[in-house]
Amino acid sequence: MKYHLQFEGEGLKPRDIVVWLPPSYLQNDNKKYPVLYMHDGQNIIDPATSSFGYDWRIDEVADSLIKIGLIEEIIIVGIYNTSDRTDEYTHNALGYTYMNFIVNKLKPFIDSEYRTLPNPENTAVCGSSAGGLITLMMIWNHPNIFSNGACFSSAFKIRGLNYVDTILNYSGKKKNIKLYIDNGGIGIDADLLPGNDELIAALKNKGYELGKDIIYYIDKDAAHSEIAWASRIWRPLLFFFSKEKNSHN
Repeated sequence: MKYHLQFEGEGLKPRDIVVWLPPSYLQNDNKKYPVLYMHDGQNIIDPATSSFGYDWRIDEVADSLIKIGLIEEIIIVGIYNTSDRTDEYTHNALGYTYMNFIVNKLKPFIDSEYRTLPNPENTAVCGSSAGGLITLMMIWNHPNIFSNGACFSSAFKIRGLNYVDTILNYSGKKKNIKLYIDNGGIGIDADLLPGNDELIAALKNKGYELGKDIIYYIDKDAAHSEIAWASRIWRPLLFFFSKEKNSHN
């Protein structure tokens, strides 16, 4: 793992960036890799830095899927949050500032510093809760940069937040995107579920197909936690980075 400490973005508080490199990265100087960007980066790899003492285990899950030949090797970039997390991850001025930071500063830096496949088909974003909302916003606003988005237990339409209407009000052509959307059924996730259902209906209304453009997975027994998301993270990794998928391209 590599760390870029106190990485700065215009109009934002500095934050740490962690980069996980796949098994062959240091051995194969010519190979380039797809990239997965993840919000709440302090929670994805190390339980010691995780807000709740348990991490997504994304490094272990990706490593296992790579070693058994199910997914391509990928680079994972964790973007730490700040005390402005709520505003950075929602549909407001700071949310767009945060998106612009990733588009104009962080991604160009990662593409110049590491051997990446920078095209949208090889670039994915992932987040949970409000991080799932900003993931959808990034995919929807920048499909020419990120074409794959994984949204876990997301706040698409709840308590004053509403990105479903943004999708419904869209009248342009269908975007070339793939979305993995999932939700639990306990506690906060039960409250989030109607908004997830409404988002799926809105996307279907715009021509996106379940099983092709979208995977929608509900775990009725799951709560709103890193433990639950860690148990499901393999699903979008297979959807976005499957070796079988890439062998047919």
